[in-house]
Amino acid sequence: MQIVQFDSEIAWAHSIADRWCERLRATPSLRMCLPAGHTPVPVYAEMVNAVKSGLVSFAHAEVFTLDEFGQLAPDDAGRCTQQLRRSLIDHIDLPPDRFHFLRTEAADLAEECRQYDLAIGRGFDLTLLGIGLNGHLGMNEPGTPVESTTHRAELHASTVAASRRYLSHTHAPTWGVTVGMKHLLESKEVWLLAGGPNKAEIVRRTFQGAITPAVPSSMLRQHPNCILFVDAGAGAGL
Repeated sequence: MQIVQFDSEIAWAHSIADRWCERLRATPSLRMCLPAGHTPVPVYAEMVNAVKSGLVSFAHAEVFTLDEFGQLAPDDAGRCTQQLRRSLIDHIDLPPDRFHFLRTEAADLAEECRQYDLAIGRGFDLTLLGIGLNGHLGMNEPGTPVESTTHRAELHASTVAASRRYLSHTHAPTWGVTVGMKHLLESKEVWLLAGGPNKAEIVRRTFQGAITPAVPSSMLRQHPNCILFVDAGAGAGL
């Protein structure tokens, strides 16, 4: 795992977006797995500006959502898909049929997961990930097997608490569906994003602690092409 540290969030987001634009220009058909949440929003804003400026295009690319909350209506603003639409998808030139997302309201959730795995197929060229305070990746909580594919996941209490920031109501979800560790670890390239001092301890454990499924983010140290991008706050413990 390579680590790249920046003095400010602005420099952090700008550098990540520059690299992303390079990847898209080199491979217009890039297949990407992208997260929702607050962490990548500044990066997505940079990418929206790049598309609107004609510097890059998603017209031939493919995007998969990393995960999705259960127990929320499809149009709930807190859904991961809705967050990703607001911050990126609705503002770029990605064709609608090239945006793949999880339907946790499906009557047969196991079949929904199987179909998502089939759509993932040969895998991702680039995966962007945030880091949960307990090291979770997507909704792959501590202890998730490394061979897991798309699956339903019960959320740890800290993840449930963190989800409340995305909701306009008090009904926080206790489970979700996530792309599994197998797909993440098999991605050709993985970018792990962390910002702010509240992520400093888990960044330290990810980069310097034991490599163990008990800290899913630490497993990425075994990935042959993974970059950890941190700002000054998140990298304070390194």
